[in-house]
Formats: sequence, C-alpha cells, structure tokens
Amino acid sequence: MKILFLHPNFPAQFRHLAVALAKNNHHQVVFGTKRREGALSGVNKVLYAPSRQARPETHHYVRPLENAVLEGQAVYRMAEKLKSQGFIPDIVYGHSGWGPTLFIKDAFPKATLLCYFEWFYHAHGSDADFDPSEELNADDEARIRTKNAPILLDLYGCDRGLSPTYWQRQQFPPEFHSKLNVCHDGINTEFFQPQPGAKLVLPRINLDLSQVEELITYVARGMEPYRGFPQFIETIGILQQRRPHCHAVIVGENRVAYGKNLPDGKTYKELMLEKVPLDLERVHFTGLLPYSEYLQVLQASSVHVYLTRPFVLSWSMLESLGAGCLVVASNTAPVTEVIQDGINGLLVDFFSPQEIAERVEEALDHPNRMEQIRAKARETIQENYNLAQLLPQHLQWVEQAVEN
Repeated sequence: MKILFLHPNFPAQFRHLAVALAKNNHHQVVFGTKRREGALSGVNKVLYAPSRQARPETHHYVRPLENAVLEGQAVYRMAEKLKSQGFIPDIVYGHSGWGPTLFIKDAFPKATLLCYFEWFYHAHGSDADFDPSEELNADDEARIRTKNAPILLDLYGCDRGLSPTYWQRQQFPPEFHSKLNVCHDGINTEFFQPQPGAKLVLPRINLDLSQVEELITYVARGMEPYRGFPQFIETIGILQQRRPHCHAVIVGENRVAYGKNLPDGKTYKELMLEKVPLDLERVHFTGLLPYSEYLQVLQASSVHVYLTRPFVLSWSMLESLGAGCLVVASNTAPVTEVIQDGINGLLVDFFSPQEIAERVEEALDHPNRMEQIRAKARETIQENYNLAQLLPQHLQWVEQAVEN
C-alpha cells in the first residue's frame, strides 16, 4: 500500500501511525509538509510551500479560506511532482482545516481520502462565546461561520474521517457523523508513567527544585485565555500568600496559540505579571521543553493544573494523567469526557481562581487520599487512551479504507 500523509506541521498527529506503517515493507509512506525540521524512520518527507499568503485586501471573513486554497494549490503541485516520479497513493490521510487536502482528489482521483477532523467552529455553544466578558457581534458570527468553509469541503470530499474525542466529533454537523470515527492518537504509557518521589532538576536551563516540597505545574503551547493562563496566574497569586513554600513551573511559549492577541501588543504573560504581584523566585517559566524534560516536570508535580475553554482537548492533559499527576482541571466539556471529579482528578470552575486555589490546597493537604486519584488517573489512560491499544485500531481503520 502507498500512503501519503498531509500536514503543514511534521509529524503532528501522524507520528506513531506513519512510523508503524513504514515498518511494514509492503507499504511506502510519504509525508507532505511545510516543516523542514525533523525526520521519521522509513518515511519519505516531501515539502510544499504556498506561493503567497492571503492578500490584506481580501475580505477578512474569507482570508482563512484563501489561505486554505493556497495551501491546497501548493499540495496539488507537490502531488504532480510525486506523480511524475511514479508515486500514486492508494490512501491520502490529511489534517482538515488548513487546506492541504482540498484538491488532492483532483490530483489522485482513485485514492481513498481520509481526513483528521479536529474542530468545527461555532459562534455559540462552545469556545467562542464561553467567556461572558467577550461579547460576540454579527461580524464575529459571520466570520466564524465562514471559517468552516474548507472543513465543509473536506467533509464532503473525504471517504472517511476521524476525530480524536467524542466531544470534538459532536461539534461537526450531524449529517456527517456517519463518516466520522472516534479514535484518539494515543498516549505512550510506557513513556508517560509515574516516578514516585521524583524531584525536578533540569541542568540545561539551570533549574534545580530538588528541595521543593510543593510543586504546582502548568503546561500549554501558549500563554492565553483559551487555556486559562490568566486564571492560573491569579491562582498562583492566591496560593503564594497562603503557602510560603509552594513553587510553580509553567511550560510553554509566551505567545497566543489559540484565540486573539491583545490589541496593545502586550503578551498575556506581561499583562498578568503586571496585574498580579508574584514572588517570581517561586515561579519558573521554562519555555518549550524537550519531551524528556517535560516528562520530568510531570513526574515531579505535586498538583498539575489544566484549564481549557470548550475546545480541542490538549494532549498534555492526557499525558499528565498517564504520568500519574494529580490533575486539577476545568469543569468543561472536553475535560469531563475524561475526568470524573474526585475519581481520577479534581474539577473546578474555569473562571474561579479562588476555587482553583482551594482545590489545589485540598490536593496538597491530603496527599494520601490523593494517591488513589493519581492511580485512577493513570488507569484511565491505560484503559482508554493507551497508544499500544489505539494504534492497532487506527492502523486497522486505515487499512480497511483500501479494502472497502
């Protein structure tokens, strides 16, 4: 079988699947991407590059669609080169939304098209209107509706689709649900596992917290409202006043990955550090970390805080559960698909730093009672999100697409 993966990033959600397929000598695996860095054993990476970005004069509702079209056009040209070299895939498997899959059926009409569907946008009922302080207007509603255009083209054009969680599939129009399977990418529970008594020492960034007894951890791609960064900083402000020995470690970049930037050009880190007086000797911003160091953060964590709007569920939440973290998480729909309050984690009001701080203290004050919750957290991942179980299911779903 010949399979072509498409994702502007590399290898993203397809890491484990691409490697597993490449191990089979009967398969030829090609990965089309914009990202030059990185390599996977047995996978032939080919690059594409859109000729330009959406023009500033394009109506702002339509710019995401124009960028998707430009992305799809670049992939089409890449596909033509592959075809001239004799590579015609049986399956194309791409991430929907950015546009790489838009015209692939025109390049390879006989290929089965599989799409990874991560999110469908709604003005009401999920992420966009979650914060009551951010009112939507008619312009926002129209922009959000139009943002689904490339996704709807993929829903129509694909042979099969996949969403990582039931909550995420639920966002898509019901008339397409028969096309959409649910299967998470999977968490490597051999890698993400507890290490009782672990202390955090990261020599590469001169961080030694080996003497710290209370370590509160937070992980996100960016520091932004979508992942509750402002509420987390306010929570740390409360906890520092109550607990003179607690430290916080924040993993992620000082940027916005999801949602809007501040209009004055400030970052949310700058805004919150101005707003909340913190003892910065006890707050440690690590930036992005290699996986091995990130794992050490989770293993040393006394309490891990995960906050999210009703949006895409982060891998980091599942990885922290797999590592046996005591997770204090927002009582929002993507989270409650996984966490039951008091069973495998503690749930809190996303908007209440006071409640978040109280539940963090509850966890810190009752470590013995929390051991059972930590054990159940890991058990949840082992039973429902384990890569060792889900990867074979994912492979079977891909291979059946050719058979059918």
